[in-house]
Amino acid sequence: MIFAFNLLPPRPAFVDDMTEDERAMMDRHVEYWRGLLADGVAVVFGPVLNPDGAYGLAVVEVSGQEQAERLIAGDPAVRGGLTCKAYPMPGAFVRPTAPVR
Repeated sequence: MIFAFNLLPPRPAFVDDMTEDERAMMDRHVEYWRGLLADGVAVVFGPVLNPDGAYGLAVVEVSGQEQAERLIAGDPAVRGGLTCKAYPMPGAFVRPTAPVR
């Protein structure tokens, strides 16, 4: 099942004004998601630079809601206080492989 994850920052300018502790937390967050990408769980992840306020977006392929919730609970950013919501995408289409460039 495909889920879209939305990671919400604690304040609108978070991307630009992170403290050293927050930056270290986000570094751990990126490493966590790189591992999920390497394991084939994450399809894509990264920041979305919306002019109204940046946020994190990830798309994952998991067995269901329980596994999605476990991924959220394991995220260093969530353990550090950020909020993440998971939304099922029951009608999602996923390409089998990335195009060769």
